[in-house]
Amino acid sequence: MKRLLPLLALLLAFASSASIPKGYYNAINAKKNSELKTAVRNVIYDHTTVSSYNSLPNYFKKTDKKTVGSTDYWWDMYSSTQRKISDGFSGLNREHSFPKSWWGGGTDTPAYIDLNHLYPGDGSANQSKSNWPLGIVQSATFDNGVSKIGTPVSGQGGGASKVYEPADEYKGDFARTYFYMATCYQDLTWTYTYMVSNNVYPTFNTWAINLLLQWHRDDPVSQKEIDRNEVVYSYQNNRNPFIDYPELAEYIWGNHKGELFYTDGPTPGPEDQPNLITPTQGTTLDFGEVALGSSVTRQLFFKGENLTGSLSLTLSGANKAMFSLSSSSIAAELVNAADGYQLNITYSPTALGDHTAKVLVYDGGITGSRGIVLSGSCKEVPSLSAVVALDASDITNESYVANWEASTDEIDAYIVTRTRYIDGSAEVEEIEVDPSETSLQITDFSESTEETYSVQTERLGFRSPASNLITVAHDGVERIEGEQPLGVAVFPDCVRFICGATTHTGARIYDAAGRLRYFIPTIENNMEINLPFGVYFITTDQLSHPIRIVVR
Repeated sequence: MKRLLPLLALLLAFASSASIPKGYYNAINAKKNSELKTAVRNVIYDHTTVSSYNSLPNYFKKTDKKTVGSTDYWWDMYSSTQRKISDGFSGLNREHSFPKSWWGGGTDTPAYIDLNHLYPGDGSANQSKSNWPLGIVQSATFDNGVSKIGTPVSGQGGGASKVYEPADEYKGDFARTYFYMATCYQDLTWTYTYMVSNNVYPTFNTWAINLLLQWHRDDPVSQKEIDRNEVVYSYQNNRNPFIDYPELAEYIWGNHKGELFYTDGPTPGPEDQPNLITPTQGTTLDFGEVALGSSVTRQLFFKGENLTGSLSLTLSGANKAMFSLSSSSIAAELVNAADGYQLNITYSPTALGDHTAKVLVYDGGITGSRGIVLSGSCKEVPSLSAVVALDASDITNESYVANWEASTDEIDAYIVTRTRYIDGSAEVEEIEVDPSETSLQITDFSESTEETYSVQTERLGFRSPASNLITVAHDGVERIEGEQPLGVAVFPDCVRFICGATTHTGARIYDAAGRLRYFIPTIENNMEINLPFGVYFITTDQLSHPIRIVVR
């Protein structure tokens, strides 16, 4: 699929199949260099986020579907293994193609669940890829015919000992994905700087610019990318501009750097007609799976220009009572603003099953109306059993692998609670792991005197009791069997403790600032208490590490 087409022919072919909303890119006209990059960032940063990391396979069914004959397969850019969508997501990971560890892995940024860089990826290839940068492999340590990982050629890697090289037919896809990420999230602080530096412009290091531009030129935009861009836009209300305008990368980093960039001409004047740029007709806001008795609030992004009055919103459909809007109208100045407007919509299911409704958007001077689809699925409150944490393996001064037995429950993720003991203090970190994995590579062990880890499962926001605790020291590993598990189920109006036959004593509940908020002498099984909204840490006499909960 490697194609070397003249740029003009490429753009003409592309223009016939892209569906860029009118006015979407007006703000990037007549700009260059850093100003252009920041203008692009401002267009794409504010968007509707997908429902959750755990629900990504439901989105991948639309964004990354390859149909061969009458059979639908996952479109996996990491291996040649053909996996039918009808067989489930087994063997695949929810892959951050732009490694999340590069910004510290925090889930508090939309980058964590941005479909523009998330793909279904073969589990073994993803594990080998780790957080290595892109590059040309000189000597491979992993090669499945599509993905290669190994030592880089001279001048590449940015100091990393290994690089990841995708197949030729996907090199342009990854380059444009990285262009998007370094632009949309240019304000993040990078923990790993193999390919990026902590600056707004150019963000990429010189060797990375050269590599990505070459891949971008050698493997131009494919129909796969165009189709995916449209589906992502229908969910997120933002687009990858380097797919819509491939030449944009040349104006920011390449051969046209220093020149003014134009899309279809200068920015339209204020005399233009009112225009609701986003959401478009048929946009879908998916709430994913929600436990009965819980509720979830999502945001729908609105952006327009020259609106002359407030937009009106009306709910319709058989299940409309299970959805609610934070407002039935949005002032024109909010939608016309440079940052647009985020509308809160809440799904509060009262019965099991799949539910849909529609938001009708009209008025404001726009012609006609827009229909936005709302969907969600209500499930039973899960009952989760504790898993067994296993001894760490491959222990070195720098790293180790945390291990555990696979859960037999239906789960969304494993949560590994890692406690690092450094100079007499303890630092607690929670790490979310794909449900198909039963191990986690820890790479910064050298900074700790010793560490402990335990594992929980998570489903629909509920967690299992914690596993036994494993202690990892630089001279070996110790299994702690005596700890008694404690589960915490969070409901909209209360918190329920699950401790089986074990009674927990001396319970202390701390807020996120470390202040003791509550002391409970004894916790019995299924005991419930009320907690205000916030983040809390719970300890008891029977626990040697805290449990973190979020009350919404």
